[in-house]
Amino acid sequence: MSDLSGWGGCARPPKASLVGRWVRLEPLDPARHADALWSAHVGTDVAATYRYMPYGPFDDRASYGAHLAKQAADPSDLYFALVTAERGAAGVASLMSIEPAHGVAEVGHICLAPSIRRTPAATEMVALIGQLLFDRLGYRRFEWKCDNANKASKAAARRFGFREEGVFRHHRVVKQRNRDTAWFSMVRDEWPERRAAFERWLAPENFDHDGQQKMRLNGPLRAMR
Repeated sequence: MSDLSGWGGCARPPKASLVGRWVRLEPLDPARHADALWSAHVGTDVAATYRYMPYGPFDDRASYGAHLAKQAADPSDLYFALVTAERGAAGVASLMSIEPAHGVAEVGHICLAPSIRRTPAATEMVALIGQLLFDRLGYRRFEWKCDNANKASKAAARRFGFREEGVFRHHRVVKQRNRDTAWFSMVRDEWPERRAAFERWLAPENFDHDGQQKMRLNGPLRAMR
């Protein structure tokens, strides 16, 4: 996709649900989702959950609800609640840094309850957003950024097929400390192979009776070998 002589930009992602086999990404609505999201984190290590986030943890349901209301009303970013049949709403993620003129957007603010982490639902979230950006809207670049100290987030980005691009040193001030930001991306030319890998991994036959994967997600990706 080096010739952009006919490039005219892309549409902004719509505020609409993204529906998969394992998860439904619904536009964040505190009135519908806040109770379930709060309950999903009760009794978990919330300090660890919010360690690398620019906000939280929250002391009570009221302050958490106010936080979700602020996210839902954000005019720039598009926030989703991750909803599964088994757990209800158990996580939040957003599309951010959306630049329709350049065909670029980032997935961020990923905050998942422990019950949904490392599950097919968490993986399908990324696949659904990739399908929206690349297949439906024609975006050129899909970004993932995280605190460079966040080893779990960097491992997830690599597993999903994002390519590591480098580190922006002292990129942000987060909770009274310097944050170095690790940048990852996948681009449109890479998406068909990534999409096929997601489809193979998310297929029901890839999981045994205990829900354990039979094939790793990054196994089929030539770029990841």
